[in-house]
Amino acid sequence: MGISWQQLLILLVIVLLIFGTKRLRNLGGDLGGAIKGFKKAMKEDGKKDDEDDKDPELLGKDDNVKPQQKTTSDEKQSQDK
Repeated sequence: MGISWQQLLILLVIVLLIFGTKRLRNLGGDLGGAIKGFKKAMKEDGKKDDEDDKDPELLGKDDNVKPQQKTTSDEKQSQDK
């Protein structure tokens, strides 16, 4: 048991009377622009992820590992002895 095509037609007529064609057209254009922007962002994010995967500096790095601190030449000499 669903909605028949006659009920959908009546609902469409009521919506057109309440909102008007101009407002519905603007709403449709805004919705289309939002969907287009979302798709574009998803494609750009996918390309960014692919580029990050190919970056040799990022390969082999673990996010949980702390970077090593640089030592001065005096510290290196004392470590060598």
